[in-house]
Amino acid sequence: MSRDAKIALVSIVIPGLGQILLGATARGVGILVGFLAMLATTVWYGQPLWYLSPILIWLWNIWDAVSLAGGRGRSVLLPLFFGLAAAYSIGWQVVEIDFSRANLDRAIAILRPMTRPDFIQPRREVNQMWVAVEVPCSSQPPAARREDAGRTAMVIPDCGRVGETLIVSVTGMWPNAETQVYWQNPIGNMLMLGEGEITMLKLTSDENGSVTTTIRVPTTALVAAPDPTLPQFHRVYFEQYRPLGGFELSFIGNEVLKGALATVSMAFLATGLAVLFAVPVSFLAARNLMSGNPVTYAIYLVVRTLLNILRSIESLIIAIVFVVIVGLGPFAGMLALALHSIAALGKLYSEVIEGIEPGPIEAVRATGANWLQVVRYAVIPQIIPPFTAFTIYRWDINVRSATVIGLVGGGGIGFLLIELIRVNNMRGVSAVFIAIAVIVIALDYVSAKVRERLV
Repeated sequence: MSRDAKIALVSIVIPGLGQILLGATARGVGILVGFLAMLATTVWYGQPLWYLSPILIWLWNIWDAVSLAGGRGRSVLLPLFFGLAAAYSIGWQVVEIDFSRANLDRAIAILRPMTRPDFIQPRREVNQMWVAVEVPCSSQPPAARREDAGRTAMVIPDCGRVGETLIVSVTGMWPNAETQVYWQNPIGNMLMLGEGEITMLKLTSDENGSVTTTIRVPTTALVAAPDPTLPQFHRVYFEQYRPLGGFELSFIGNEVLKGALATVSMAFLATGLAVLFAVPVSFLAARNLMSGNPVTYAIYLVVRTLLNILRSIESLIIAIVFVVIVGLGPFAGMLALALHSIAALGKLYSEVIEGIEPGPIEAVRATGANWLQVVRYAVIPQIIPPFTAFTIYRWDINVRSATVIGLVGGGGIGFLLIELIRVNNMRGVSAVFIAIAVIVIALDYVSAKVRERLV
């Protein structure tokens, strides 16, 4: 049997073995692993058409082995194409793509109000009154009654559980005027009290400026609360408006600006806090600085492992944990971003340190300098520019992450976004989208200019 025939035979039996016998070990192992992976995937999903991919890879493997025996290997682009085609088809099924499920009417109903973002409104005079109510009830709830400037608001009973019916009333408001009634949770988010808790409850005051109605404690009043059994003070608001001419920020526009400021602040504080911890940690996680003796090398292994563990946990998951620990709001989001950023920056900084020129380090060590002196005179001058670039880049990432963290109660504009989606306020959602885009574009421009000057 000729040499070519033997190579073809072993490649028929075990894909890649012919290449291995010819000395192309890496090529042969890659063919074998790719063939087995594609075969296992097609067997797992059981689509007959997809078996064509491993078959074609197997045939190409034989052709390549014989060609390689003749001194010329074949391009790997062909089997790569076969594998990617099958992977794309498998992905299409796994994602369950079905364009027939698209509902154009529903899409139009959602997108039409988004063309009119809720940023501004006609300027108006506001007549507002509120009263605090305890949810759930404590052993001795305080009276849910409040008086201010000739107006009186009250709730009967003085407290309630989620879903319980309450009687709310107010006197001293403007007579014969439309009055909006809504709920505000302890962290300041507005909850609707209208039909299905997705519309604003609107009533008309009588000739004496009084309004009385029944409401239910919103089902979402205690969502994501650290301890739903702990009594907290919520508010019931009564609001009336009179046109004054001109325009002003709407309620949603004002909330969007506050949320945007909270988001940027979260990212800024988290990045600054992360830098304070990541810089010293990065020196302990740099192999070229910590491999001098067994003790420092052990410290390097421990620190590097901890950084990898923290980086593997998404900041969104960390935010959920901090929401439970410190409660809803930007503080939880900032802590989550800071912890994840410490791990990410510590890893990036340490890789910068490991990639610096060894010459200055060896020269300083040759003078008898200790570890701190080596860092001060040989390492720091080389790492300041890349450290600056990575820090600014991480700030960009944290701004984007802060938006997502808000979706789980971490505060900021993301928390406002999920609330607006929940109540189907698509005009408000549009305003949030625009604000997020402006923040990202502006910060990207600013950070690019800063990097240009400092790096």
